[in-house]
Amino acid sequence: MRVLMPAAAYFALVFGTGFVLGTIRVLWIVPRLGPRIAELLESPLMVVASVLAARWINRHFSADNRPASRLGIGLTALVLLLVAEIALAVTLRGASVSEALGNKDPVSGTIYYALLGVFAVMPWLLARQ
Repeated sequence: MRVLMPAAAYFALVFGTGFVLGTIRVLWIVPRLGPRIAELLESPLMVVASVLAARWINRHFSADNRPASRLGIGLTALVLLLVAEIALAVTLRGASVSEALGNKDPVSGTIYYALLGVFAVMPWLLARQ
């Protein structure tokens, strides 16, 4: 429970931000600039969301500030994020699990996967400060 509650909060904060930004991206930016540019424009905002959410998590769930616990929070949140993204892709787009994870633009998809790694380690990185 020491990891699950902060991980769920971290996931919810970042996923909620991503859901709002993704809606804006799909409805307004993709038609004007295309999917690659739209995703690249969204990426720095998601990094900011991850940093702010991780800071909040580290402040409000400070009972166990060991590096392993903070890394556990990030990794658990990553699992929650991937499950939610796959569920949305399957439900809303009718995609398969492999399509949900594999059909990415070579450029923006690479950045997407790198940002998943950043998301996973952000509570640990900020706890070290």
